[in-house]
Amino acid sequence: MKAFMVENYGDQAGMRAAEIPDPQVGADDVLVKIHAAGINPLDLRIRNGDFKAFMPYRLPLVLGNDLAGTVVRVGPSVTRFAVGDEVYARPDKDRIGTFAELIAVHQDDLAPKPATLTMAEAASLPLVALTAWQALVERARVQPGQKVLIHAGVGGLGSIAVQLAKALGAHVATTVSTAKVDVAKGLGADVVVDYRTQDFEEVLDGYDVVLDSLGGKNLAKSLRVLKPGGTAISVAGPPDPAFARELGANPILRLAMTALSFTARRNAKRHGVTYSFLFMKASGTQLRELTPLIDTGKVRPVIDRVFPFEETLQAMEYVEKGRAKAGKVVVAMT
Repeated sequence: MKAFMVENYGDQAGMRAAEIPDPQVGADDVLVKIHAAGINPLDLRIRNGDFKAFMPYRLPLVLGNDLAGTVVRVGPSVTRFAVGDEVYARPDKDRIGTFAELIAVHQDDLAPKPATLTMAEAASLPLVALTAWQALVERARVQPGQKVLIHAGVGGLGSIAVQLAKALGAHVATTVSTAKVDVAKGLGADVVVDYRTQDFEEVLDGYDVVLDSLGGKNLAKSLRVLKPGGTAISVAGPPDPAFARELGANPILRLAMTALSFTARRNAKRHGVTYSFLFMKASGTQLRELTPLIDTGKVRPVIDRVFPFEETLQAMEYVEKGRAKAGKVVVAMT
């Protein structure tokens, strides 16, 4: 099969198209013919080697973390899927590889594709939708009437998180650039802060939850708009001790993550709030829980552009250079 491989950590020069053997299918695996795959900032960070300390992939590595496609074979222990089913998934972090013609996915990580979506639309959702769900539902337990701030509200994650927070009954604020204010309002945001002309810290106050996808100074300022007892969840900030435990990291790595997140956790404590790092997990069950929200239009995909599969490297460059105006970039098989 054809696939796009990372041969060496670093920039785009470390990737190439290659012909490789078809995946092996285990007892609980589902072999999926991929019709479309989403591109995420995570793909760039894996390619660059940012996570090699705690996700030591063996190179060469097929990249890609989102897919939609059709089942072409099932393992002998598979009970939930049959050949011909249309499915979508974010494979487990140890089994990524959606920039390819085929992938074997554990049945627990797979879900039926929402009936209302095209393959490209479905492929844009799994990673960002699961991240939003795990942040807002599983971790923050957002309740109706609570105030939630979603940063970068028209990006891949932000565009879905804004819609999910609204579906949960929250009062939602977001930060965007001037050109994207109307898009954010169209997604349902109650308060839209133009970060080019406004400082969100001066405009917002008393929030229950912040979902941060930018890290750095943005995270530090986010802690100050929370009310006492509030929670800042970051997918870009420093990993914390809880993540190290969840990962089963060795003592040296646990110590390193504790040190990296020390300032964020100390500042959170000073403000009477909590800081939490989130690295999302694959979950077919949670994708199933999202499906009714998708099929009723409460959460809808936002796609910036669809590239042909042969132009996967160009699509990654497009994302890396920040050319996407709103939502996700997808590659689709011709």
